Amino acid sequence: MLTRIRNAYLSKKAQVLVPFSKIKYEIAKILAAEKYLEKVEIIGDEKVKEINVTLRYVDKKPAITSIKKVSKSGLRVYVGKEKLPIVLNFLGTAILSTSKGILTNKQAKKVGIGGEVLCEVY
Repeated sequence: MLTRIRNAYLSKKAQVLVPFSKIKYEIAKILAAEKYLEKVEIIGDEKVKEINVTLRYVDKKPAITSIKKVSKSGLRVYVGKEKLPIVLNFLGTAILSTSKGILTNKQAKKVGIGGEVLCEVY
Protein backbone atom coordinates (compact mmCIF):
# COMPACT_ATOMS: atom_id res chain seq x y z
CA MET A 1 0.00 0.00 0.00
CA LEU A 2 2.76 2.43 0.91
CA THR A 3 4.54 1.77 -2.38
CA ARG A 4 1.33 2.35 -4.35
CA ILE A 5 0.81 5.69 -2.62
CA ARG A 6 4.47 6.68 -3.16
CA ASN A 7 4.34 5.73 -6.86
CA ALA A 8 1.02 7.54 -7.37
CA TYR A 9 2.54 10.73 -5.95
CA LEU A 10 5.59 10.35 -8.21
CA SER A 11 3.37 10.01 -11.29
CA LYS A 12 1.12 12.89 -10.09
CA LYS A 13 -2.07 10.83 -9.93
CA ALA A 14 -5.19 12.16 -8.21
CA GLN A 15 -6.35 8.82 -6.81
CA VAL A 16 -5.04 5.31 -6.23
CA LEU A 17 -6.84 2.02 -5.57
CA VAL A 18 -5.49 -0.32 -2.90
CA PRO A 19 -6.79 -3.85 -2.12
CA PHE A 20 -8.79 -3.80 1.11
CA SER A 21 -7.63 -5.04 4.47
CA LYS A 22 -8.52 -3.73 7.91
CA ILE A 23 -4.96 -2.67 8.75
CA LYS A 24 -4.50 -0.85 5.43
CA TYR A 25 -7.78 0.96 5.96
CA GLU A 26 -6.79 2.04 9.49
CA ILE A 27 -3.40 3.29 8.26
CA ALA A 28 -5.09 5.22 5.44
CA LYS A 29 -7.59 6.77 7.89
CA ILE A 30 -4.71 7.94 10.10
CA LEU A 31 -2.91 9.44 7.08
CA ALA A 32 -6.11 11.28 6.14
CA ALA A 33 -6.59 12.52 9.72
CA GLU A 34 -2.99 13.79 9.77
CA LYS A 35 -3.68 15.68 6.48
CA TYR A 36 -1.35 13.59 4.32
CA LEU A 37 -4.26 12.28 2.23
CA GLU A 38 -7.39 14.08 1.06
CA LYS A 39 -10.00 11.33 1.38
CA VAL A 40 -10.23 7.59 2.03
CA GLU A 41 -13.25 5.47 1.13
CA ILE A 42 -14.13 1.81 0.67
CA ILE A 43 -15.57 0.81 -2.71
CA GLY A 44 -16.80 -2.50 -4.06
CA ASP A 45 -19.07 -5.22 -2.79
CA GLU A 46 -18.76 -7.66 0.13
CA LYS A 47 -16.35 -10.07 -1.59
CA VAL A 48 -14.15 -7.68 -3.57
CA LYS A 49 -13.44 -4.46 -1.67
CA GLU A 50 -10.88 -1.80 -2.48
CA ILE A 51 -9.76 1.37 -0.76
CA ASN A 52 -10.01 4.47 -2.93
CA VAL A 53 -7.35 6.91 -1.71
CA THR A 54 -7.54 10.51 -2.91
CA LEU A 55 -4.09 12.08 -2.75
CA ARG A 56 -3.45 15.55 -1.33
CA TYR A 57 -1.32 18.16 -3.05
CA VAL A 58 -0.26 21.50 -1.54
CA ASP A 59 0.61 24.13 -4.17
CA LYS A 60 0.94 21.32 -6.76
CA LYS A 61 3.48 19.52 -4.56
CA PRO A 62 2.77 16.19 -2.84
CA ALA A 63 1.75 16.41 0.82
CA ILE A 64 3.96 13.38 1.52
CA THR A 65 7.68 13.94 1.00
CA SER A 66 8.70 10.52 2.27
CA ILE A 67 6.78 7.42 3.28
CA LYS A 68 8.78 4.36 4.30
CA LYS A 69 8.08 1.01 5.87
CA VAL A 70 10.01 0.43 9.11
CA SER A 71 8.92 -3.03 10.26
CA LYS A 72 9.38 -5.70 7.63
CA SER A 73 8.42 -9.36 7.64
CA GLY A 74 12.05 -10.39 8.19
CA LEU A 75 12.82 -7.77 10.83
CA ARG A 76 10.07 -6.53 13.12
CA VAL A 77 10.79 -3.31 15.00
CA TYR A 78 9.17 -2.99 18.43
CA VAL A 79 9.49 -0.01 20.77
CA GLY A 80 8.47 0.55 24.36
CA LYS A 81 6.60 3.59 25.61
CA GLU A 82 9.89 5.25 26.58
CA LYS A 83 11.45 4.93 23.12
CA LEU A 84 8.65 6.00 20.78
CA PRO A 85 10.10 7.23 17.47
CA ILE A 86 10.54 10.94 16.76
CA VAL A 87 10.15 11.64 13.05
CA LEU A 88 11.75 14.80 11.63
CA ASN A 89 11.76 16.67 14.98
CA PHE A 90 8.03 16.01 15.55
CA LEU A 91 7.10 17.34 12.06
CA GLY A 92 6.51 13.81 10.75
CA THR A 93 4.40 10.92 11.98
CA ALA A 94 5.19 7.34 12.89
CA ILE A 95 2.37 4.80 12.75
CA LEU A 96 2.40 1.97 15.31
CA SER A 97 0.45 -1.21 15.78
CA THR A 98 -0.38 -1.41 19.49
CA SER A 99 -2.63 -3.40 21.77
CA LYS A 100 -5.08 -0.47 21.54
CA GLY A 101 -5.14 -0.59 17.71
CA ILE A 102 -3.29 1.37 15.04
CA LEU A 103 -2.05 4.67 16.52
CA THR A 104 0.33 7.50 15.70
CA ASN A 105 3.41 8.05 17.85
CA LYS A 106 1.73 11.08 19.46
CA GLN A 107 -1.42 9.13 20.33
CA ALA A 108 0.66 6.24 21.71
CA LYS A 109 2.59 8.66 23.91
CA LYS A 110 -0.68 10.06 25.33
CA VAL A 111 -2.00 6.56 26.05
CA GLY A 112 1.40 5.47 27.39
CA ILE A 113 1.98 2.31 25.33
CA GLY A 114 4.50 1.05 22.79
CA GLY A 115 4.18 -1.37 19.90
CA GLU A 116 5.41 -2.35 16.46
CA VAL A 117 6.51 0.57 14.29
CA LEU A 118 4.83 0.10 10.91
CA CYS A 119 5.91 3.17 8.94
CA GLU A 120 7.19 6.74 9.07
CA VAL A 121 5.69 9.58 7.08
CA TYR A 122 6.71 13.20 6.54
